[in-house]
Amino acid sequence: MPEVKPSLANQHNQQLANVLPSPIRVIDAEFSEIAGLIKLTLGEPDFAVPEHIKQAAKRDIDNDDSHYAQPAGHLELREAISNYLVNRFQAPRYDPNNEIAVTVGASEALFATMSGLFNPGEKIIIPTPSFPMYDAIAKILGLEIVGLSTAPDYRLTPEKLAPVLEANPDAKGILINYPSNPTGVTYDEAEVSALAELLGQRDMVVISDEIYAELCFDGPHTTMSKLLPEQTILVSGLSKSHAMTGYRVGYVAGPQALMQHVTKMHQFLVTTAPGPMMAAADEALNNGLQDAEEMRDAYQARRDIVQSGLEAAGFTVARPSGAFYIFAKIPEAIGMDDMAFVRDLAKEALVGVAPGLIFGEGGEGNIRLSYAASTEDLEESMRRIQAYMAKKLQA
Repeated sequence: MPEVKPSLANQHNQQLANVLPSPIRVIDAEFSEIAGLIKLTLGEPDFAVPEHIKQAAKRDIDNDDSHYAQPAGHLELREAISNYLVNRFQAPRYDPNNEIAVTVGASEALFATMSGLFNPGEKIIIPTPSFPMYDAIAKILGLEIVGLSTAPDYRLTPEKLAPVLEANPDAKGILINYPSNPTGVTYDEAEVSALAELLGQRDMVVISDEIYAELCFDGPHTTMSKLLPEQTILVSGLSKSHAMTGYRVGYVAGPQALMQHVTKMHQFLVTTAPGPMMAAADEALNNGLQDAEEMRDAYQARRDIVQSGLEAAGFTVARPSGAFYIFAKIPEAIGMDDMAFVRDLAKEALVGVAPGLIFGEGGEGNIRLSYAASTEDLEESMRRIQAYMAKKLQA
């Protein structure tokens, strides 16, 4: 095992000092050491990738698709993405030639977008609670983060957003996510329209992370790109809709004047996405919409199991209308902060959940549960949590 030269021991990107390792992964790794624990920590679908999608990847390998694709990805997939966004969500018709890039997951899409469009020191508004990676990317890039807590109902509204915009007229962008990780909150067309009207009055880029768009329970998803196309960079992918997390296929779409910079940064980061994975994504978008609908229906049933179980245990739940997460308020009578609570729950009840504080301002005092687990595990975890809470509240 080599020892680093002592004079190099502190050689690193100083911006990384501002960024902690993924807190969700840290908690998940800690809980993975506990025997018999049911983990509801990660947003990892328990479904297998549909067979016809797997076969598409295999065919691509058998056809010797082992060479570099274009930096923006296979044209056939970009055409499929363009058609899918129009037909599924009434998005604008993005030109596959210069307004869409296929990325290595939505995470890379976010990094390529933020690094390609913003400069160190510029402001970006990030409503919270939010996926911790948003803050991490912004800090690595040296951006100034403007926080905006959406608590207590976790809905971003013009009334909450307007004062932040007024106080930060020099903000260059805002990053929104709906359906939301961690809260499961999403918006109908009237709500998205109200936000679009306000944001349209500003010269700022709107990065809209809509990776959970297929997982809306109470009505169709409304994409920000439909209502504010001239300012919106749309980020999405196949990981959540088709249980393809390990395939790492995302995409980003927007006006060509912005996308030229995003695609350039994407090229420097990864060159291109892998061919067989793009073939699988092409199959999913062209012939797999029913797969996404079946998974959505299963998640909705699981949502109901977890919501009713948590409410019976004494939690206050922000009803999720999308994604596969529930954000629940810990009863004050428990007398623990959320980090202490999740560790005690893991130890005593053998259920692993994420503490709300890791999702930013407004998340403290809550827990996030992922119901992307099996129905059997969810039902058992609710029994364990209810028994644990009954014991704690009677103490």
